[in-house]
Amino acid sequence: MTRRDFINKTSAGYAGLQAWGLLPAAPAAAFSLPANGFAGDGKGRRVVILGAGLAGLATAYELDKLGYDCTILEARNRSGGRVWTIRGGTSETEIGGTPQTSQFDPGNYFNAGAARIPHHHQLTLQYCRELGIPLEIFNGNNEAAYLYNHQSASGLTASAGTSGGVASPSAGPLANRRMRIREYHNDMRGYTTELLAKALDQGQLDQDLTKEDVEKLVDFLKNEGDLNTAHLYKGTNRRGYKTQPGAGPTPGEAVDPYGLTDLLRSGFMQPVFYNVGDYIYEQQTTLMQPVGGMDAIPKAFEARLPGKIQFNARVTELRKTENGVRMVYQKGDKPAEIQAEFCVCTLPLPVLKNIESDISGTVKRAADFVPYIKTGKIGLQFKRRFWEEDDGIYGGISRTNMDINQIWYPSFGFMKPKGVLIGYYNFYGRAEAVGALPIAERQQLALTQGKQIHPQYATEFENAFSLAWHRIPHSEGGWATYDDATRRKYYPALLEPDGPVYFAGEHTTYLTAWMAGALTSARRTVEAIHKRVG
Repeated sequence: MTRRDFINKTSAGYAGLQAWGLLPAAPAAAFSLPANGFAGDGKGRRVVILGAGLAGLATAYELDKLGYDCTILEARNRSGGRVWTIRGGTSETEIGGTPQTSQFDPGNYFNAGAARIPHHHQLTLQYCRELGIPLEIFNGNNEAAYLYNHQSASGLTASAGTSGGVASPSAGPLANRRMRIREYHNDMRGYTTELLAKALDQGQLDQDLTKEDVEKLVDFLKNEGDLNTAHLYKGTNRRGYKTQPGAGPTPGEAVDPYGLTDLLRSGFMQPVFYNVGDYIYEQQTTLMQPVGGMDAIPKAFEARLPGKIQFNARVTELRKTENGVRMVYQKGDKPAEIQAEFCVCTLPLPVLKNIESDISGTVKRAADFVPYIKTGKIGLQFKRRFWEEDDGIYGGISRTNMDINQIWYPSFGFMKPKGVLIGYYNFYGRAEAVGALPIAERQQLALTQGKQIHPQYATEFENAFSLAWHRIPHSEGGWATYDDATRRKYYPALLEPDGPVYFAGEHTTYLTAWMAGALTSARRTVEAIHKRVG
């Protein structure tokens, strides 16, 4: 099996690749570029920016500060690109699909694309601060959420659009039952620390550690795994209670732990269940989100760029000229043309490759061969927030090996009467299979599989809105997915200007899939253009 095959089969993305050491981390440092930062200024210099996603908006915003005359051409009727919040009235028609309009109640929404801001993405946070965007906590890791390993009687896991299924390892007595993440984590932590404590007690590491070292390490393991005085794991109240502690003579009744053998055979060792957010840099707490939806960020940029964005302007040609660049675009039913000294192209590569252009062959090859992830989401509105009321889940993610892959619980609107949860967030083959289904069948799949974890689906569901990013016009994919070979072969061409044409977007950074990637690329591009004209 190749590394790419492994990634495809395990639904790994940027976060997983970084956790496995296959991608380096990249910083997202704060940025401030004053108008006098370089010799000269941008007055009289015209720049056309393709795409009003975050990279395009931030590029125009910073160039505007420096006195450049900027115009953004955006094919959609909105800004933000893949920073997109679905709320009541949102409409979309996928490529080859049918029209869909959200029926969510006012105040209910979900973020279809970017959904969280790491605390160390300083540039994203700086723009939120500068643009006056209030933030709130995004709860990514929730030990109260669930794991669910589905296994049919045939030993196969059902897969969308297939008559058969996906092979699933034997799951023993823990198959087809939901398990709190805290139960799994604390049982495995307890058993593994017990095993290591036994090895230390038996003097297996004497050659490496002094007696005092061993005593300190055993003490750490005892506390880490909540072992008893004999250094055995017999369960812990960290994994929850069968009967909660209360007033008077009610100490609470702890739940017995699962057996180590049962856990090892549970199927939860599959990568699809890895709670990588516990460990990887990008998803460590604290995570944040804008109050009211992630689209607050592009809306704030847009408000600072009055009259500079042409919506419903789909670019059809990109040509170099003797004095700069010329773009032909479709404005409604009529073709239009615009010329400038520079162009900043922030279009996703699957879109760029279908535009008539005379950009360099190396850039065209990058557009042809840099893959983008297939990924999809569905928002499900329910009559009541049963995940909070019945299950005590406030934010966080449940994971399963079914096609729905992940269920995300909203980190806002706690205790309100209704709510929208993300009923699936899937990747690669799962997303392709589910995305190929008609809208109504996607909804049915999400409800059928989701009720295995939350039986309340059957009586509480109201309406849904789904999307497959690889089928969304003007995006045609979730984000760029480089491996080492692709990064070496195609990435360098996107970092250099092709004459008067510059490239920006998350695909021109090591922060693919993150807003900080788009914003960092805008900084790099603004610096390059301003140095050039200075």
